[in-house]
Amino acid sequence: MARRKYLSQRQLTVLDDLLNSDLDEQAVLDKHKISRNTYNRWQADELFVDEFNRRIASAHRQSVALIARYAPLAAAKLVQLTESENQETARKACLDILSLPSLAAKKTEQPTEPQNAPNKQAQQLSLQTASKLLAALAEEKGEKFEVTRK
Repeated sequence: MARRKYLSQRQLTVLDDLLNSDLDEQAVLDKHKISRNTYNRWQADELFVDEFNRRIASAHRQSVALIARYAPLAAAKLVQLTESENQETARKACLDILSLPSLAAKKTEQPTEPQNAPNKQAQQLSLQTASKLLAALAEEKGEKFEVTRK
């Protein structure tokens, strides 16, 4: 028996709805009048699974691109929040900013690297940003903070 090379239009439509609609899996199957047994057979089909995985990978790449596009705006908003009148908001923004380099380092770490290997390119805050953060934290505690350059 010759192996199929393409998915049916019905399978493609179901995949579209699974990934692009607000319906859950069962609602998509009901909408297209697909039985659970048929869907289970499709999930055992290598061609269907490969297409499903390709579409999922594409959706992940799109979300990563969207997050990357708005990361500078989010960082700028965090820096603005350090000057908030609400001290708790300013404190949390400072802590979030301080934790960003370690979060970024964890995300860029290669899976083949041991987890305890030192990060060769440690990210550092500019002196101005660090002084603003420390000043905001010190202000919260009612202390005076001055930056001295060496």
